[in-house]
Amino acid sequence: MIALSPEAEAQLDALIAHYEALGRVEASVNLLSALERARARIAAKPEAGLPAPRPYPSLAKAGRRWIIEGRYWVSYSLTTPPVISGVFYAMADIPNRL
Repeated sequence: MIALSPEAEAQLDALIAHYEALGRVEASVNLLSALERARARIAAKPEAGLPAPRPYPSLAKAGRRWIIEGRYWVSYSLTTPPVISGVFYAMADIPNRL
């Protein structure tokens, strides 16, 4: 199981609370499913991620990778084991949310 950093956990909690406040329980379920798929992909091949989300090449940082899973960009460390450091809705202004 790949852990979430405290920041990623807070982001996940905020997204779920947002969806639930809008009555979009299915969106919360889809988010959690996407996160589980991302965890499996990261565990299988951590080096396969991108250096930065495609729309934001300036977010490249040594030791971090990004994957898109469903509607979410997921950032993670290349540590052993990897740690998910961020979960972002793909259409969000990610640089202003870091």
